[in-house]
Amino acid sequence: MTTNHHRADPGTPLLLGTRKSKLAVAQASWAARRITAATGRSVNLVLLSSEGDESDAPIERFGSTGVFVTALRKALLAGKVDFVVHSFKDLPTAPEAGLRLAAVPVREDPRDALAASAGPPASLGALPPGARVGTGSPRRAAQIRARAPYVTVVPLRGNVDSRLARTETGELDAVVLAMAGLSRLGRLNAVAAPLEPGIVMPAPSQGALALECRADDAPTAAALRAVDDAPSRLAVTAERAFLAGLDAGCTSPVGALAVPDGEGGALRLDGLVAVPDGSSVLRRSANGPAATPAEAAALGRRLARTLLADGGADVLAAQPQATGGADPRSRPVHPSQPIGHG
Repeated sequence: MTTNHHRADPGTPLLLGTRKSKLAVAQASWAARRITAATGRSVNLVLLSSEGDESDAPIERFGSTGVFVTALRKALLAGKVDFVVHSFKDLPTAPEAGLRLAAVPVREDPRDALAASAGPPASLGALPPGARVGTGSPRRAAQIRARAPYVTVVPLRGNVDSRLARTETGELDAVVLAMAGLSRLGRLNAVAAPLEPGIVMPAPSQGALALECRADDAPTAAALRAVDDAPSRLAVTAERAFLAGLDAGCTSPVGALAVPDGEGGALRLDGLVAVPDGSSVLRRSANGPAATPAEAAALGRRLARTLLADGGADVLAAQPQATGGADPRSRPVHPSQPIGHG
């Protein structure tokens, strides 16, 4: 591992590695501004490519989780950058040797939304029979098929602009996008219908960012901690512990959302697993103390056990297997193991 000790000097800009997509750059720029405002430390962006960005194949065909993060982590471990920013939902639940999750900034709106360039439908129920809805997410597709079996779900990859462009031509009636991404790109005007979690449950840790640095880089970790938001970190810890407890990858139709539940740091955690065709969708909820990461993780594991016992194991067993060999480092951790990166 290469460590750039000279950048421990507070007068030297931190190097932030990010994917090249417009959304990734917007997220990284947002994080950089917050770090500079909180610490006075300047941050320079370093643009990197990932396998996920270079392919138009459906995400579930890659055969492993972490497809968007591997290149960033390699650059970080090689000392080419000081830290990286990920969409937290893209991170495998298994820890990566030599790295640490240094900060989870305040979370954006975790919901999904129906979007279209020329005025999307007011709700999922307002879509006419035969309407074509685009999404590249098995989780979104399964829930849309379950709620609106009369619409056609069309597989979709690409950036936000290219997805919205397919609604301009009439090829699609709407696309499903994350509210967080639309907000960070200044495109919320394209959204008419946020999808409430009772309709489409978000992905675990959707709307949150993960700032990762080398485990031995204490000065950078200290700078990043200045933008850590404890409520956001605890919520995503519960959600990702639920995902890990299911032993499901980030492309499985799994949803989770943790929200405050009364006083004292308690959380209500809602979780979901589905069959990709929408023929079976199972939801369960749990609530409990989550004032510490250990408590939040315990809540997530408890809900996973409940859902598995109530039929979730059969639902997950019905998942089609991705092609290709999975990287063992990207396997979710067993429920009894520490969650590590969240």
